[in-house]
Amino acid sequence: MNTTSLFSDMLQTITERGRRFLSFGARDDALDPIATIEARCETLLSSRGEASGMALAKDILDRWRAFDTERQRDFMRMLLARFGPKTERLEAAIEAYRASQSPKALLELHVAAEPRRQELIRRLNLAPNGIATLVRMREVLLKLKAEDRDLEAVDADFAHLFGSWFNRGFLVLRPISWSTPADILEKIIRYEAVHHIGGWDELRRRLAPEDRRCFAFFHPQLVDDPLIFVEVALTREMPSGIDDLLREDRATIRAGEASTAVFYSISNCQEGLRGISFGNFLIKQVVEDLRRDLPKLDTFVTLSPVPGFADWLARERRTEASDVLGEAEKAKLAALDEGGWADEPETVAAVQPVMTAAAAWYFLKARAANGRVIDPVARFHLGNGARLERINFLADRAPRAMRQAHGLMVNYLYKLDDIETNHEAFAGRNEVVTTPAIRRLVPADRGRSLVPFGDGAAAEDQDRKKKGSREFSA
Repeated sequence: MNTTSLFSDMLQTITERGRRFLSFGARDDALDPIATIEARCETLLSSRGEASGMALAKDILDRWRAFDTERQRDFMRMLLARFGPKTERLEAAIEAYRASQSPKALLELHVAAEPRRQELIRRLNLAPNGIATLVRMREVLLKLKAEDRDLEAVDADFAHLFGSWFNRGFLVLRPISWSTPADILEKIIRYEAVHHIGGWDELRRRLAPEDRRCFAFFHPQLVDDPLIFVEVALTREMPSGIDDLLREDRATIRAGEASTAVFYSISNCQEGLRGISFGNFLIKQVVEDLRRDLPKLDTFVTLSPVPGFADWLARERRTEASDVLGEAEKAKLAALDEGGWADEPETVAAVQPVMTAAAAWYFLKARAANGRVIDPVARFHLGNGARLERINFLADRAPRAMRQAHGLMVNYLYKLDDIETNHEAFAGRNEVVTTPAIRRLVPADRGRSLVPFGDGAAAEDQDRKKKGSREFSA
């Protein structure tokens, strides 16, 4: 029996013994289930016994799991209304701090401002497998707050606590292979969010060959449920399309022959942990492990989707005074409205230069209302210090990729010596670090004449020859 299992069994025993000290009485949920669970929560906050507290926490979570969606919404509203800061104490602390801005007054203000539901959530985590239920609880909360923005305050408390409970110090990186237990492999199939896994045969092709790797982060309290995982292809060069990596008849290579590690799919597994950032730690740790095991690897690059591109391009096509598309470009892109355009060579030849240049604008110039780069995948990799390395036209013809990005994919290069500098440029100045070839695709005068794709490709070839390095792997 492993340590985690032994500890879980011990917690379960303590919880069951704690129930003996509690007088739950007849279940009165049918009369007013929200009032009943509120009373339990108040009792839990005032509880001093560890065993009784664990039993109470389990009872509350059991009740919550039995609620339907309407009751779960009522529960969240109850947390908002009844378990915020104690108003009287907070007002007194504010007045005391105004009178004397001493460290003691500041500490009291800090303590008084904390909503009581934060401590409640901490105590609910005492229940056996409590953290798993709390993650599911936030998953429900994220859906509810889309319709009820007042619940942002409750979600902020969950996110604050999860940021501590799921920090890098608690996470365990584990390789996923074909010999990994089947219950975890089933979750890899289910959680894959970028390139659908059609079944066990396809999963085997992604895990079993010598030139494939997969790694996942796990939490000690969720030992058989990955938080996030990354699939890696070991190659001799930077790929320009997903079919190069996933087609069934591809030629495999020995791991020791590879010079490039391609991160081609990163999937967050727990919707309830949305916004809790540990993907950047995952990539950095995987890079370290790969470099240790395969010293010949010198290029680390992604092959990434562009999920926001098609929607943005559609808006630009509808805009009369678009900064990026003139009437000639819009006329060429009209072919995108017709099914099967990607199988017509003449149409592809007309669309490719316009779409590639528009994509360069999308990354370098287009911004959301808050001033951020629009594409979420771009924000993730650029924020981690990667460089936008190459734009790949029709790199993924899967139906979802065609809907989201007209088949477009990009490579982000993690050049280890430049990661910190790139991160500072993006985080501090909102600057997208990229290659000269991609920059030349964006007209400096914001005009509507887009640089032909061929010019950019030729320029990139010249850059590659001049530098003589693996920065511009073909």
